[in-house]
Amino acid sequence: MDMEQAIRTALDYETKVRDAYRQAADDCSKPNGRKVFGILAEEEQYHLDYLQEKLLEWKREGTVHAGQLRTSIPDKNTIDESMKRVDSPLEKKECQDEIQLTSKALELEKETSEFYRRMVKELPAEHRALFEHFVEIEDGHLALVQAELDQLTGMGFYLDLQEFNMEAG
Repeated sequence: MDMEQAIRTALDYETKVRDAYRQAADDCSKPNGRKVFGILAEEEQYHLDYLQEKLLEWKREGTVHAGQLRTSIPDKNTIDESMKRVDSPLEKKECQDEIQLTSKALELEKETSEFYRRMVKELPAEHRALFEHFVEIEDGHLALVQAELDQLTGMGFYLDLQEFNMEAG
């Protein structure tokens, strides 16, 4: 895949994820869910704007400079630490719509994250930097969405850490 195709594909992924978050924010019945989805939709829009600029730069100059890609989402470690302090999960029956919306978002984030990881591996070294920071940011998105889903489903796990154990040890 050449650089222009990689950027265009990234734009497609980011558009799908942004649209899913916007729809989820509209459809979600819980204020907290609407807020989380709204923040993530804004984040994805920023990614789209950034990638559009990089596509124009590529067409104009035949190269791209990674530049600063900002994020309002904390990194995975910060989210992990926060989730250790989360109170008990919500009642499953009260948030089925949010569980479905969050599950869909998680799958889209996984696909997008995998795409960026693949680009970092496959693109020539001089073009990888554009996508390397996206990998870090997407890890934060994955952690946030997974944490939200874990809380909603009450699985007893938050970001793959067991919060409680019902078995005698």
